[in-house]
Amino acid sequence: MEVLMSFFSNIDWYEIWLATGDTLLMLSGSLLFTVLLGLPLGVLLFLCSPRQLLEAKGVYALLSLVVNILRSLPFIILLIVMIPFTVLITGTSLGVAGAIPPLVVGATPFFARLVETALREVDRGIIEATQAMGATTRQIIINALLPEARPGIFAAITVTAITLVSYTAMAGVVGAGGLGDLAIRFGYQRFQTDVMVVTVVLLLMLVQVLQTVGDKLVVHFSRK
Repeated sequence: MEVLMSFFSNIDWYEIWLATGDTLLMLSGSLLFTVLLGLPLGVLLFLCSPRQLLEAKGVYALLSLVVNILRSLPFIILLIVMIPFTVLITGTSLGVAGAIPPLVVGATPFFARLVETALREVDRGIIEATQAMGATTRQIIINALLPEARPGIFAAITVTAITLVSYTAMAGVVGAGGLGDLAIRFGYQRFQTDVMVVTVVLLLMLVQVLQTVGDKLVVHFSRK
């Protein structure tokens, strides 16, 4: 017991608590905006792709190019490149507020592609049957496409949330706060192994919770 206590001698549990709260704030805020922006972008990518309702090769090529560029850019580079833009819209590049814009920009293209893939898995016969009943494009999207793709969309949200957990950890490099910042400042720079172990375990637990909840939602909507 004494050995265990001595190993965790550098741990400030209040700091761990605050860092965990910052990580959860970054995750929830960035995930919310990612879904709000990425869902319509994914739907638009699907609709404008070849042989779909609003086929537009030029628009699809342009959107795909932008999405692919943002997806291929390493997140740590995106964090640094976006500092002027982040300061412009939030007034700071530090803390939770300074982390959310690059998190959203980094995750939205990724989520949009997953949404596009989920929509492609919808049986085309359902779309054609809805069209035959005289439904408009808007009605097809709301009443056929999105309901049928719900399991895939919730799976996409789960994968994106887990990706954002790793992004929030990397955001600690530029002083965004959270568990990643704590791991870098104390675990890495000050060689405090106990801090590193605790932050890694907490991040793993968070990922496990997100995956479990996501799996339950996918199963729930797959039965409907």
